[in-house]
Amino acid sequence: MKHRTPVNWLLDPHKRIINKAVSMEDIGEQVVCLIAYHLLFAMFVWSYWKTIFTLPMNPSKEFHLSYAEKELLEREPRGEAHQEVLRRAAKDLPIYTRTMSGAIRYCDRCQLIKPDRCHHCSVCDKCILKMDHHCPWVNNCVGFSNYKFFLLFLAYSLLYCLFIAATDLQYFIKFWTNGLPDTQAKFHIMFLFFAAAMFSVSLSSLFGYHCWLVSKNKSTLEAFRSPVFRHGTDKNGFSLGFSKNMRQVFGDEEKYWLLPIFSSLGDGCSFPTCLVNQDPEQPSTPAGLNSTSKNPENHQFPAKPLRESQSHLLTDSQSWTEGSTNLGKDKAGMSNPALTMENET
Repeated sequence: MKHRTPVNWLLDPHKRIINKAVSMEDIGEQVVCLIAYHLLFAMFVWSYWKTIFTLPMNPSKEFHLSYAEKELLEREPRGEAHQEVLRRAAKDLPIYTRTMSGAIRYCDRCQLIKPDRCHHCSVCDKCILKMDHHCPWVNNCVGFSNYKFFLLFLAYSLLYCLFIAATDLQYFIKFWTNGLPDTQAKFHIMFLFFAAAMFSVSLSSLFGYHCWLVSKNKSTLEAFRSPVFRHGTDKNGFSLGFSKNMRQVFGDEEKYWLLPIFSSLGDGCSFPTCLVNQDPEQPSTPAGLNSTSKNPENHQFPAKPLRESQSHLLTDSQSWTEGSTNLGKDKAGMSNPALTMENET
C-alpha cells in the first residue's frame, strides 16, 4: 500500500498568503504582543482568583454581644431596655454611624453591633466589613478584604479586552473592505472584535464608576444610601480627600498598588471620618479623638480611639482644637440622644 503523508499547509503557497493576511509579519511586533498579552492575561487571572477566593472579613469578637447581653435582649421587650443594653455594649466601640432613626446599628441574625460601613449580606448570611455588594460574577461578597482585588480585576480585564480589540482592529477593517481571504478565519476575527469591544464598553463604565467611588471613599451601598451619623446624614462623611481615600484602599506602599496583594489600611472595623456635625449647637470635634469628660454618654463619639492605621490618615493636614466651652455645649447637645431599635440589612 502506498503511504500517503499529510500535506503541510505551510508549504502550500495559497495558504501562506492567507496566513500573511491574517497574522503579523514583523518579529518584533509579534514578541511585544505576545509579552503584553500574557502579562495582561496573567494579571487578569491572578486578580480574578483573589477576588473569588478571598474570604470576606466579618466583625471581630468585640462587636459581638456577650452571653449575658444576649439574654437581656431576649428577655426584655423591645424598647428602652434594648436601647440601654446596646448603649452599654457600644459605648467603648469605635462606631460613629447610626440607623435612619438614630439607633445603634444591630444585626439580629448575627447578634452583633455592626461596625461602621458593615452590612449583612442576605446571600452569604453574614455581616461583611465595608460591604460594597455581592457580585454574582465572582460568586462572592466584595468588601474590605477583597475590594482592592475587585478593582484590579476590573482594570486588568478592561486592559485585556482593549488590547484584544486594538490588535484585532486592522483585520476587522480588512474584513469590511474585503481585504481578507474568504475563509473561516474572517468570521473568527469579526466575532473576536465584537466580543472584546462590547466587554470593553461595559467594563469601562463599571471600572469608571468604582474609580469615582474610591475617589469619594464610598461603597456602592453608601452611594445609594448615604451613611447616617449621630448628627445626621453625610454623604461624604468618610471622605478624607483624594490622596487619602486612595491610600485607604491601596495602602501606603505604591509598589503593591498594581499587584493583587492585600495592602489596604486598617482592619475594616473602624474608619477615620471628616467632620459630620451638621448641628450648629454642637461642637466641632473630629472622629476618633476623645473628650476630656469621663462620662461616655457625654462624648460626641465613642470613647475608644481609632486604630493607629486609621488615625494617621487624619494627622497630615487636619488639626483640631477643643476648649471648655465645647465641653459645655457637648453636654447640652448630647443629653437626649435619639436611640431606637431598628434592624438593617
